[in-house]
Amino acid sequence: MYFATSHLHHFPPSPPPSPPVTCAQGHSSTLIILTDEGGSICLLCLSNLISNPISPTVHVSYVLSQLSIALSQPSFRQTFFTFHSHFLISPLVGVLSSFDDEPIAKQTMDLIMQLCEPPDCDVHAEFVARLADRLSSGSLAWSRRQLHTLHCLGLLLDYQKDHSYCLEETDALIFNLVSGLHLPSEDIQGEILFVLYKLFLLNVSQDSEDPPSLFGHFPKLLHSALAVLMKAQRDDVRLNCIAFLTVIMQRGLFQTTSIIGSRSRSSYDADHLMETNEQIPDGPLAILFAEAVKGPLLSSDNQVQIAVLDLLYLYLSRKDVLENEIQVFVEENIADYAFEVLRLSGCKDSTIKSCIQLLDILATAEQAFRQRLAIGFMALVPVLHHVAEIPFHPVQTETLKLIWNSVENCPGVVSKSQVEEISLSLTGMLKKNLDGEIGMLPETLALVCSIFVALMKCSSSCGISSFLLSIQDASRNCILTCLINYGKYPGQLLNSLYLLKEAYSYGYGMNPSSSINTELRRSIIDVCKTHILPWFMKSLHEMEDEDIPAAILENFYSILLHDSDTETKIFANVLLTSSWFCFAYGCLGFFPSEKMKNKVYLIFGVMADIILGVDSGRCISDAAPHLPSDPIDLLFLLGHKSSQNVELASCQLAVLLLLYISSLYDDRIADDKLVLASLEQYILLNGSENMHGASVLGILINLYALYRGLVKVSYQIPYSPEAERIVFHLLSEKDWDLLSTRIHITSMKWLFQQEKICNVLSAQLLKFCRCNCSNASQINIHGEANQTIDVYVMTELVASGDNFLGMLMVFLLGEAGEQYSKCDIVSVVNTIKHIIEISPSASDQFCMHGIAGAIKNLYYKFGHSSSSDTFMATSELVSCILQAVQSESLSDDEPWVSIVVKIVDYFIPSIAADGWTPGTLISIGILSMVLHHSVNQVMVEASKTIILSTPLLSLVNTTIADACSKGPSLVDQDEGTRSGEALVFVLSLVFFSLRSLPAILPGIMDCQYLLDPTNVPQPLSHISIQCHDLCKLLHFGSIPIKLLSSQCLLELFSGIEDERSRKSDTLEFRADYLLSIMAVLEGQIFSSDMSVAMNCSLCLCMLIGWQDVETEVSAIQRNNWCRFIIEELVMSLAAPSLISQSFMIHHKPAIHIAVALLSGKKVPQWMTSIFDESCIFAITRNITNSNLSAELVFLFRKLLNYGVLNDEHISALNQLFQECRKCIYTDKLQHEEKTLNVAAASDYLGKVCQFLISNGMESTRFQSGKWELLEEIDLFSKCLQRDDITNLQDHGATLRHSNRDKQTPKYLDHYVVPNAKQWPAVPVPLAPGSAARSSAT
Repeated sequence: MYFATSHLHHFPPSPPPSPPVTCAQGHSSTLIILTDEGGSICLLCLSNLISNPISPTVHVSYVLSQLSIALSQPSFRQTFFTFHSHFLISPLVGVLSSFDDEPIAKQTMDLIMQLCEPPDCDVHAEFVARLADRLSSGSLAWSRRQLHTLHCLGLLLDYQKDHSYCLEETDALIFNLVSGLHLPSEDIQGEILFVLYKLFLLNVSQDSEDPPSLFGHFPKLLHSALAVLMKAQRDDVRLNCIAFLTVIMQRGLFQTTSIIGSRSRSSYDADHLMETNEQIPDGPLAILFAEAVKGPLLSSDNQVQIAVLDLLYLYLSRKDVLENEIQVFVEENIADYAFEVLRLSGCKDSTIKSCIQLLDILATAEQAFRQRLAIGFMALVPVLHHVAEIPFHPVQTETLKLIWNSVENCPGVVSKSQVEEISLSLTGMLKKNLDGEIGMLPETLALVCSIFVALMKCSSSCGISSFLLSIQDASRNCILTCLINYGKYPGQLLNSLYLLKEAYSYGYGMNPSSSINTELRRSIIDVCKTHILPWFMKSLHEMEDEDIPAAILENFYSILLHDSDTETKIFANVLLTSSWFCFAYGCLGFFPSEKMKNKVYLIFGVMADIILGVDSGRCISDAAPHLPSDPIDLLFLLGHKSSQNVELASCQLAVLLLLYISSLYDDRIADDKLVLASLEQYILLNGSENMHGASVLGILINLYALYRGLVKVSYQIPYSPEAERIVFHLLSEKDWDLLSTRIHITSMKWLFQQEKICNVLSAQLLKFCRCNCSNASQINIHGEANQTIDVYVMTELVASGDNFLGMLMVFLLGEAGEQYSKCDIVSVVNTIKHIIEISPSASDQFCMHGIAGAIKNLYYKFGHSSSSDTFMATSELVSCILQAVQSESLSDDEPWVSIVVKIVDYFIPSIAADGWTPGTLISIGILSMVLHHSVNQVMVEASKTIILSTPLLSLVNTTIADACSKGPSLVDQDEGTRSGEALVFVLSLVFFSLRSLPAILPGIMDCQYLLDPTNVPQPLSHISIQCHDLCKLLHFGSIPIKLLSSQCLLELFSGIEDERSRKSDTLEFRADYLLSIMAVLEGQIFSSDMSVAMNCSLCLCMLIGWQDVETEVSAIQRNNWCRFIIEELVMSLAAPSLISQSFMIHHKPAIHIAVALLSGKKVPQWMTSIFDESCIFAITRNITNSNLSAELVFLFRKLLNYGVLNDEHISALNQLFQECRKCIYTDKLQHEEKTLNVAAASDYLGKVCQFLISNGMESTRFQSGKWELLEEIDLFSKCLQRDDITNLQDHGATLRHSNRDKQTPKYLDHYVVPNAKQWPAVPVPLAPGSAARSSAT
């Protein structure tokens, strides 16, 4: 053998030598290939060297390495593969079986793989054939050399997957390989199994039919492989064995039947097959298989575990697998091994997938698997959390199925913590599915619902608040998901409805009254009424079968059965107000089955129980099998005589009850004319018979009155007079009780429009008044949202005026004074008062029906001495009427004169005897209200009686004088003391007297005497008050006293202003007297009560405006208080970031003072220094359209008239006014209206007091509206357009009272009472209807 290669790399390369003719051994040059280094390799010498078993291993190794290096050279590689590619196949195969040296074997295998690289040569196939032939030798003795041969064959088989092989001795090869499996060497076993795996895999890929030569070896091969798998300790051997078993299992050969049936499928020699079968171990293959896989299942290699799990799944998921085979695996504890693998998997996805797939198959052996499931359930809980987070996880459904199987069949194994964990995972799935974060298969959602239901049945779930919250969220999310996806997955809704029903029942389990259970039920009801009900009504026509409608009705029925809950009653009300009767009959039209009909009528029955009381709907439930599905057929039942037919009578009662309940909610199940005709026919045929009791009579009366009222409103149709006569006869003869049943307001109105039954209705009204007074019962009226109400419907009927109810109430009040007891009188009086308090307009109806005469009779029949309770109740009624009634309705003056005389005769001696009591104070309030109405020229004589009453005048003067004498201690007398209350009522009487005098007794008031009584004869005696007394009360009194005193003073000054306008020379003013008044008024400009400040401001403005020049000039010059007020105003207006809406309100009194000073004949010089250019510029810059007011614009108009506004000021104001107009016209400028904010009174006396004060203040308000603002802006613009600005007409006569002749801006006509926090005992609201009353101002 000859090798010529250069190894002296440090020398420069010599030119390539010419190829030698022969090698050193004289071999032909055709077998010599030159290398790139200049040497050459003789292939024959190489072959001889490696084929000689006694060749030194170092030589062999060197030769193989040199050949490997040469093959990497392109020229050598091309020559070799072109001419000598097969030359070394046999020698190389021989090397593997001739040498035990591991490195040489590795070098040889690497060289073989290198020779097989070219894809277009058949060297690879020849190597496989030579190696297979070597292993097929009958005289083969297993050793490490054969291990190298096996390994090389495995590499070759794994190297090219698309080659086909023609193995001549396949049977011998398989036989030798199977025999080798019994060797104790796991190395050899692993290599054999890999070769078998590749051989079977390649044969399978080449032909769909199993090669006949392989069939004969299956029995022994399977058992041998399983024996290896069972005994193997190395994971690579196990993995090869599992791979081999997987391949033959994919061909359907891994089963006992295939082993037996292989004889018929194989043409293999029967004798040899018999010889093979004799070596098969005894026992079923399934047991051997189960034992074999236990070791791999406990392997530390996760790949081995996954492979064996997949192998088991492949075997057990065959179509022809028998249940007893699966049971064998369960009994052999394979499930326990799988649970253990799952527990230790650390939630690796591949392991979870394989384990869950196998456990899902094993679960089909239910009885055997149940015990294992109870033990391994703990391992499933973390798996559930893992698969729940991954959308469409491959084993998500199988995991849920195992969880459900565990909870359903082994409820005792689920602990409280596991219940919480499972429920939270499932709730998270539903939430993410609803939000669109993950998807969910229909079967997955069904399993989730089933698991929740199973958990609710577990005893360990009781008392877990988080579980209840999970049920609440899950049921809601599940329903919403199914409603959204109904078009795609309609069947899902059934599972969700089942969960919802079970969840509601669960809420009534242990401790149903707990807050968490109540919240669960409330949530479910909310889902039903908010989502299911609207969807159901909208989608009914899209449903193809009755399962879903029936399930929804079943849910509604289960909720309505528990009628003790408020939420249940609300849900029933929601159904009824949603036209449930019409919809339910429409549902029966779509699905006219007996099942649906029974469900619908059961719901009707339980609704009747909720609305009318327990067992009221029993007749509907009992008659349900006999009732038709069409409402027209229901009406047909009423047209028969039922006296001799108990079953028909029961059905007729059910029909009447259905019509009655539906009518209460304006739910018409048939045409009104048809219903009325059927009712009349029923009355004509059965009216003379027993009406099944008072309740049936009430239902019939209500129905008849309702439909008579409806046809009267909507259209005119003939009716049966005979039926009406029978109804009226039943009302008078039978024991009919208006209070016993619910009644529609239309029915009530029609009944009270029938003059023929007024006597019957009067008796019912008296009964109603007794019940209303005692609160022992209520009349149930259908109203908005079907709330149970009592006197409100009576109020509505009285206020409407199109019936006899108001007249009957007045008649009943008059009769009560003649026939009934004092308790009945009080009940009637209180009921009328309650009606007026609810609807003030009802007082107009009572007055038009002559209630004053009835009240007069009560006063004279039951005086205070005979019945103080009756007298007090009557006085409260009179006060209530006068607070609410429109003045136009008080046309009859004579009864009111008698009432006033009786009241005065009562309280004058009462005060002398008992002092001020609530009764006497209310009496004073009544007199004040009479005077309040007299300004509209009603009750004139009654008002004159009050004003000219000498005892009353004496009482007023005494009270005023006593209060003034207290001096500074007067501040302690507020509404919390009896004397303080008395002074408030007396001042209210004085105020309304001052207001009433010009209307009913013009010219009687001597303004000069009231202003300054010095050297003035006393005029005709009447109720009045002098100016200096008012100043004392204003200065020393508490806030309520200040408020009324300032209002009286304003009223008095307004009268003086009127008189000055008519007789300017008749009034004389002492300068010192006016200065003292001004001092008091100026001290109240900064009062904490805005009404007091505003009233004093207006009074002070009038004083400044009076045309006594000497008095005016001297007062202004000597007094610096006005300057201080103006300076404070200007400084506040010019301060940046301080002006707001509330800020402007508090500065309006000062603004009026500034306007008054600017409007005088001689403006003080210091006004110019205060309103300088920089100050006005700062004010205009600080004002915005959000805090601009009409009063401020009026001030700017006066400043413009005074000449202190320059062009820059005017430009800024015009821009501001333009923006303000834009905001007003686009409704963006919102002026907040100030209302009186006083604590609600706890007694009726406080309400009367509040009414008097609020009506006294109704002529003044300190928040102008947006239209008044626009008016002032327009006036400002007109001033700019006039040539002679000094001749500007003064539209700002805000200093005059609004009921005088001079023109005043409209925004000064409606001042409201300010925030009077000092009045805790006086009610805030105005008396009902006060907004509509006419005012003298």
